[in-house]
Amino acid sequence: MTFVLVHSPSVGPSTWAPVGAALERRGHAAVVPDLTGVTAGPAPYWPRVVAAVRAAAPETPLVLVAHSNAGLFLPVVKEGLGERVVACVFADAHLPPARGLVRAGQEGFLPFLRELAGPDGVLPRWTDWWSEEDVAPMFPADAAVRERVVAEQPRLPLGFYTDPIPVPAGWDAVRCSCLWYGPPYDTVAEEARRRGWPVLRTPGMHLHQLVDPEEVAGALLRLSRKS
Repeated sequence: MTFVLVHSPSVGPSTWAPVGAALERRGHAAVVPDLTGVTAGPAPYWPRVVAAVRAAAPETPLVLVAHSNAGLFLPVVKEGLGERVVACVFADAHLPPARGLVRAGQEGFLPFLRELAGPDGVLPRWTDWWSEEDVAPMFPADAAVRERVVAEQPRLPLGFYTDPIPVPAGWDAVRCSCLWYGPPYDTVAEEARRRGWPVLRTPGMHLHQLVDPEEVAGALLRLSRKS
C-alpha cells in the first residue's frame, strides 16, 4: 500500500515531504506528486492535476491523502486512478460534495481573491496573501523549511479558483476519513462526522504536517486502517 500525499496546488510538494519521509521510516511507501505546474496552459486545470498524480502513483493499492483545497480534486483523481484507491484521507482539507461540480475557491472567498489578483489575473504566492503574523506561526522554527516552501509556491491564475471541477458520483464508496488541525476546519470535521466518516484531530495550524510530521504520519496510519 502506498500513501499518495497530494498537496494543494496553491503551495508545493515540500509541504508533504516530511510526512512522506516519516511514513517511510515506519516502513510504508509514500509518494508526493508535484502539482506546481498544473496551471501551465489554459483551463480546465483539473485534468493536469489528475495526470500529475497518476504519473507519480505506483501500481499498488493507494491511500490518497489531500491537504487544503486539494481535497476538492480527490474525487476526480480517484476516478483517474481506478480501483487501486482503497482509502481517501482529507487532512485539513475541503470536502467535495457527493456529486456534481465544485470550485477551488468558495463563493464568499472570491472577492478577496479578485482584489489580490493583478491586472493579468495572476495571484501572488499563497504566503503573500496574509500578514507575517498569520504566516509565521504555521511554520516550524527551522527557517530552511519555510524558505523551501515559499520558494516553490506557484503564482496561480484567478481562474484556477473559479474553474469547475467535476465530482463523479460514487467516489466516496471507499473508506473516507478526516484529519483536522484547527479552525476553520472544525466545520469540515463536523461535516465529515455527519457523513459517518472517522475523524481525528492533531492540534495545530494549517501546515501542521511541517511542524510535527511524525504525529501527522501516525494519524494518517490510524485513519487509513479499516476498523
